[in-house]
Amino acid sequence: MPEVIIAGPEGRLEGFYHPATEPNAPIALILHAHPKGGGHMNAKPIVALYELYKRRGYAVCRFNLRGVGASQGEYDQGQGELQDAATVLDWLQSLNPNAPFCWVAGHSFGAWLSMQLLMRRPEIHGFVCMATPMNMYDFGFLAPCPASGLILHGSADRICPPEEIEHISDRIRIQKGAFLTHKTIQGAGHLFDDHIDELEAEVDTYMNYRENGTRDPHMEEYIRTNRKGRR
Repeated sequence: MPEVIIAGPEGRLEGFYHPATEPNAPIALILHAHPKGGGHMNAKPIVALYELYKRRGYAVCRFNLRGVGASQGEYDQGQGELQDAATVLDWLQSLNPNAPFCWVAGHSFGAWLSMQLLMRRPEIHGFVCMATPMNMYDFGFLAPCPASGLILHGSADRICPPEEIEHISDRIRIQKGAFLTHKTIQGAGHLFDDHIDELEAEVDTYMNYRENGTRDPHMEEYIRTNRKGRR
């Protein structure tokens, strides 16, 4: 788990990078929660996904956005932070030029950044959004959402209540052949503190479905329902 320093738009960005064990492996980038709300790259959900992608053989990176930890710069209302994410993705791709595809994942504010990055980078194959703040930020830029992904939320999340997230995300336009999959982790709050094992299990199941075709009845029913509906 080597520490890395990446040249960002406003100075150095500190992070952790784990190279893939096999050549031509896919890559993954993980983005943390809001810098002004205590978000950082060592938060439990971020580390959990970092370790999960490591186990799955990906080259994976997590890092501190500008102004967090030893990363230089100041909070920039999301615009500068999106530049940070794009810069680190460029760096990750430069180390893995033959990666067949990329995944992005994010927690809360990081989920919002992930979805914006998704709209700008066609090489992004899938995404995992945890505690997505759809009730706090405008996700209208998903017009339509170009890739399938997983949206995870906790039933006890008071910051991003799951019923609001599902209601808003159901109105997002989806590109033909892409689907949003919702998973609710019972009892989990915004930080998933005591539910990290369940979080990892849900993401692992979804990744199995996407990579290997492993059956997940919940997702298959969700896809069947959407194929019959307005999408």
